[in-house]
Amino acid sequence: MHKFFKALSRKKPNDDDGSHSKLARVLTLLDLTGLGVGSTLGLGAYVLAGSVAYEQAGPAVVVSFVIAALAAAIAGLCYAEFAARVPKAGSAYIYTYITIGEFAAFTIGWNLMLEYIIGTASVARGLSGYIDALIDYRMANALRSVMEIRVSFMSQYPDFLSFLVVLTIAALLAYGVKESTMLNNIFTGVNLMVIAVVLISVGTKANYANWNIKPEDIPSEIDGGAGGFLPYGIAGVMAGAAKCFYGYVGFDCIASTGEEARNPSRNIPLAIIFSLIIIFLSYFGVATVLTMALPYYLQDPKAPFPNLFDWLGWHEIKWIVSIGAIFSLCTNSLGAMFPLPRVLYAMSSDGIMFKKLRAVNSKTKTPILATIISGAISGTMALLFDLPQLIDMMSIGTLLAYTIVAVSVLVLRYSDNTNFRTETPIQDKTVIVKQLFNLNIAKTPNTISARIVKISLLVYALVIVAISAILMHAQDYLSADYPLVLTILSILAMSILILVLVIACQPTENSKITFRVPLVPFIPMLSMFVNVYLMFQLGAATWIGFSIWLLIGFLIYFTYGIRHSTLGSGSQTLSESQLENPFAMIGVEKV
Repeated sequence: MHKFFKALSRKKPNDDDGSHSKLARVLTLLDLTGLGVGSTLGLGAYVLAGSVAYEQAGPAVVVSFVIAALAAAIAGLCYAEFAARVPKAGSAYIYTYITIGEFAAFTIGWNLMLEYIIGTASVARGLSGYIDALIDYRMANALRSVMEIRVSFMSQYPDFLSFLVVLTIAALLAYGVKESTMLNNIFTGVNLMVIAVVLISVGTKANYANWNIKPEDIPSEIDGGAGGFLPYGIAGVMAGAAKCFYGYVGFDCIASTGEEARNPSRNIPLAIIFSLIIIFLSYFGVATVLTMALPYYLQDPKAPFPNLFDWLGWHEIKWIVSIGAIFSLCTNSLGAMFPLPRVLYAMSSDGIMFKKLRAVNSKTKTPILATIISGAISGTMALLFDLPQLIDMMSIGTLLAYTIVAVSVLVLRYSDNTNFRTETPIQDKTVIVKQLFNLNIAKTPNTISARIVKISLLVYALVIVAISAILMHAQDYLSADYPLVLTILSILAMSILILVLVIACQPTENSKITFRVPLVPFIPMLSMFVNVYLMFQLGAATWIGFSIWLLIGFLIYFTYGIRHSTLGSGSQTLSESQLENPFAMIGVEKV
């Protein structure tokens, strides 16, 4: 049993900088930024702003986008530090493998596969639906009349256009990463130009009065809330922020390019930051002009801009924006699928996924078999399924990955880096008590301080789960009429403050890397809390589907991965220099 648990927690040594990768290292800072923007800036700009304004937040949708941007930014900072430390393909999977262990890494990798598969299929389905809407749904009506599918949890008809879109994207990725990113850059440029056209043209019709509508001016047949800038209150703004957060999902695909980026330890962190800034400015600008040009209660939650342009009588602009939306969804499809074969490649290279998936074509320098399989699975889902119930499953994998990356940043920052030296048991228990608040005045991490941080993080995770559950399921009891609930919530909040203080008192390692998350441990711990809270916003059906997906993955790992892991077979061993300098485990020089 001891060997079994040791196998689950074995860690991958970060013993190279990715320079020996079989993948082509061709992506520049511009390519990486374009990939991040292209994979993220899509229906969030064309749909999300209008739907959140209409359903949740009113004009305060701009505040919702700001809050969501802050949540995405703190996750992005954690990704940026890991990209600087671990310039390898695999994104959160490889980060977790190096810091936490093999089983946690497989779980994250398997979840990322779910995110990217559903993300690719849903975007392709959205693209097909958008094109179909422009031709009055003739394609859907024709296919439904000829090939109707009468299964409740499947699509009403096979969507061959979305299937072809996915296969085309897979072919582009298999052909070559430089060629596919070049096309992505062109489409992203067109998308940004269209958004600029929207901001300038609609901005001429902006009227501040639409942010301060009086309740008596709202038509009686419309439920417009209380009017003003906050018609649905702070609760509406926060609900809108939870929905707007998903508009920022996608930038993490940049982190999967560690073995295909030039100077990855510098360019990947910069690309993550630049892409998030561009995405936020686009969302904020679109939400501002949209709600200023048309009252929030008149927005169309499904197609806000065509509705606005019809209302203004701008039919030419309507078609320009529709073309931009199509280009946007093309880049979204490319960005959604791009990381999937790279995660498969990384997992198969480590032996915990079927090893044939690591095959790299000698001519294109891409993981061609992994790309073909990714396209086939995603295309089949786009062909046969309507995905409104599965969209949340895409988000749950993302949020869990963000949480694990935040944990991994803290583990590395406070790591004593003595994993490969014999530890002596602590005889004096008072040393542990003093170390809780660093009364020993330790300057560098040690075994005790590192263990305190790990235990504190575990307790912190349990506390934020409890708080999120209360905030989600016991909102009606958060009043003076229920003092017990308020008392429990207060105790949990005080526990968070104590845990943050304990971790903040511990010494951290100092290493030379190109980017480090500021305000550690506060930012990573805030990221954990936000992600866990948003996961609790997802429905029971999502958690059930997610559990089934995990069970399938665990079956693969325990029947294949744990036995074929390169760490378990001993094909990856530590060099003498690594034993002498344990900081080599995280790819940096000791100072």
